[in-house]
Amino acid sequence: MTEQSLAAPSAARSGTRATTALLVLASCQLMVVLDATVVNVALPAIQTELGFSPTGLSWVLNAYAITLGGLLLLGGRAGDLFGRRRMFTAGIAVFTVASLLGGFALDPFTLLAARVLQGVGAAAAGPNALALLMVTFSEPRARARALSVWAAVSSVGGSIGLILGGLLTESISWRWVLFINVPIGIVLLLMIRHAIPVTEGARGRVDVAGALTSTAGMTALVYAFVRVGSDGWADPVAIGAFVVAALALTLLVLIERRVAEPVLPLSLLADRARATGFVSLALAVSAMFGTFFFLTQYLQVVMGFAPLLTGAAFLPLTLGILVMSRLLPRIVARWGTGIPPIVGATFVLIGSLLLSTLDAGSSYAAHLLAPMILLGVGAASMIMPLTMIILGSVPRTESGAASGLMQTVQQTGGAIGVSVLVTVFGLVSSNRPDAPLAAQLTSGVGAVFLTTAAFAAAVLALRVAALVRPNTR
Repeated sequence: MTEQSLAAPSAARSGTRATTALLVLASCQLMVVLDATVVNVALPAIQTELGFSPTGLSWVLNAYAITLGGLLLLGGRAGDLFGRRRMFTAGIAVFTVASLLGGFALDPFTLLAARVLQGVGAAAAGPNALALLMVTFSEPRARARALSVWAAVSSVGGSIGLILGGLLTESISWRWVLFINVPIGIVLLLMIRHAIPVTEGARGRVDVAGALTSTAGMTALVYAFVRVGSDGWADPVAIGAFVVAALALTLLVLIERRVAEPVLPLSLLADRARATGFVSLALAVSAMFGTFFFLTQYLQVVMGFAPLLTGAAFLPLTLGILVMSRLLPRIVARWGTGIPPIVGATFVLIGSLLLSTLDAGSSYAAHLLAPMILLGVGAASMIMPLTMIILGSVPRTESGAASGLMQTVQQTGGAIGVSVLVTVFGLVSSNRPDAPLAAQLTSGVGAVFLTTAAFAAAVLALRVAALVRPNTR
């Protein structure tokens, strides 16, 4: 047998293992992202069955979002120190058990505790999944293809969550929006051993002070923006949370400048291209999360769509993301990572301006279909290249920390987007406080989408500036 004939099966096995690894890692990310929205449509059924108060019901969403946002930095750095596959496996296991407990919940406390535990598992699994992807796909073309899949999953997860949540709630029970994670988690745990290579940790000292301050600071920051979204910027609890976040994050920077193995290596922010990539990503996610939040309400309250139809209405956006995820590796290979985010931000800007014209007489085909497609194509064109800009030059020993920071930026960006847009909506519709919600949405939706257009314009300006003035670190 020739050497060439021996090499071919080996290459095939390597390619199959890489494909399986991508399937496992992308499926994990889909679970993490999907769980941020899959519960939305089920909230009325949850309130009826478990007896949540109107204010307490929001914590079914907030408990997960705040825990995830607060622990992502720690989860990513823990993978660098203790082994990424180990932390990834532990995160999937915790997330799966928490989903099972939540599905069986008989009272509000048990469900909220399960959602917190889901956030803990997601914070361990999510950043380490991305770090493992960067390690597994080291060749530039293969990495671009893998990241395009990752970005597509990250972008469509929210809309898939709305569709799946509506389908499960209407056809079976709200409990299945949680139970659905259990078989997926078990399959992933069985596949990890054969698909994901073992990664040794750096075996450095644990930065306990950094871990505590980063967790406190990010938890307070995400909580503050969540609180602003429900109670306004003048809310004293929100202001107090912002103060705690500022103090904790300032202390974190002082600590990280002095320790050998920081939870947040400050070198990750020293590179100008990476730093502007983080800001661009936060703005892009702010625009997209806010769009999901208000379009979901507009479709149901103003246009009268049922939950399942509301989820299906996002299919053009989802298809735009999926199509671009197939094209982007070739586009990036030819044109680099500079041009696609500019085109993507332009598409999101145009789509948002079109949505700003919505009123009570708007129809889906005439006024929503084209903007949905533009938003999907634009979101994908921004997120995958920005991910490559942020993570492309990160040292292997810090890939977990960088992945955790990137996902923290995404989580915080989503909270910022919703809180800012809720504030804008409140200011515009405040002259009609006694009007039905449909009338308030109609009066405020124009200003909301003009604000998302401003987010997209900011991304466009940053990416043009980065292209004109390339990184000179």
